[in-house]
Amino acid sequence: MNRISFITANFVARQIGYHMTEGWMQGDAATQDYFRPVETFGERLDRMLAEIRQMGFDAIDLWGAHLNWTWATPEHVAIAKDSLARHGLEVLSFATWVGSLQGLEGTCKLARAMGVSLIAGGAPLLKEQRKEAVAILQHYGVRLGIENHPEKTPAEVLELIGDGAEGHLGAAPDTGWWATQAYSAPQALRELSGHILTVHLKDVRSAGTHQTCRFGHGVADIEGCVRALQEIGYTGPLGIEHEPEQGDPTEDIKASRAMLEGWLAAKATRGR
Repeated sequence: MNRISFITANFVARQIGYHMTEGWMQGDAATQDYFRPVETFGERLDRMLAEIRQMGFDAIDLWGAHLNWTWATPEHVAIAKDSLARHGLEVLSFATWVGSLQGLEGTCKLARAMGVSLIAGGAPLLKEQRKEAVAILQHYGVRLGIENHPEKTPAEVLELIGDGAEGHLGAAPDTGWWATQAYSAPQALRELSGHILTVHLKDVRSAGTHQTCRFGHGVADIEGCVRALQEIGYTGPLGIEHEPEQGDPTEDIKASRAMLEGWLAAKATRGR
């Protein structure tokens, strides 16, 4: 049965008043600055997790700006684990970019400390340092799901996965990025069948841009994506992702979750 999760990067613009004018890294930097101080970390994380729980989620994909290997101390980790337990939330993956061997190892260490065994994000280091990256993943017992950013086709992702490194490499397809590249997201999921570790369900307004939106308001055909995943027998996590540069995504995410639950329930009913 598919587990529905909330990707905490949905709040990328939150610490700048949902008015992100300088791109993704503006939101990333502001978020890290806000969550880094250990003195206020617990209170601030508590507030965010409470809101996510109130939306009906019992699982999250934890964005690297909310807990980052470059500054997370054992105290941060203990606080985070306690807060997650109190709110009844499980971390299914670390959702973060992996651009260097140092970053990969640091994230693996943090993931294991948090009891998480999956990293999902862009992994450009695999092109030049695959052997070293795989050795790190194997050492820590962590899997890496490759997000299709900047890759434009499933073939490019499959090339990075290669032989799968004994289950340590797979795909973490982002449906919004397929749509941005004008590639059929449902078809991409079919082509990645057997390699998918987690899915980031995201809709975007139009091809050629990456303006995210509520499911059904864009061109990614999220219902078609769900049907494609059902066709290939995928029963893993489904992360809801919507990261607007302007405006609070909460109501859109709640509506998207309701739609997703409806599509999954319809399949269950048909299967009886």
